[in-house]
Amino acid sequence: MTSEDRARAAQTVLEIPFFLALWDDLERAATNQCINAHMNDDETRRNSAAEVRAIRTVRSRLEAISKEGQSAPQSRQAPA
Repeated sequence: MTSEDRARAAQTVLEIPFFLALWDDLERAATNQCINAHMNDDETRRNSAAEVRAIRTVRSRLEAISKEGQSAPQSRQAPA
């Protein structure tokens, strides 16, 4: 897949209203769960915050790919 193909695919995904609403709902739910966790429930707060970070990372990566054709310079690390 070329960088132009990746950019077009990322842009297409970002133009789907359902996709945007879904990620908004997921982020809102995780944020509320983090905020409303019991005062001593650090695990829930930590997990919810990690979920919000993951959602934001996916969004920002898609936006970067759609604008530049790729999110970051290719590294020599093994894929996760």
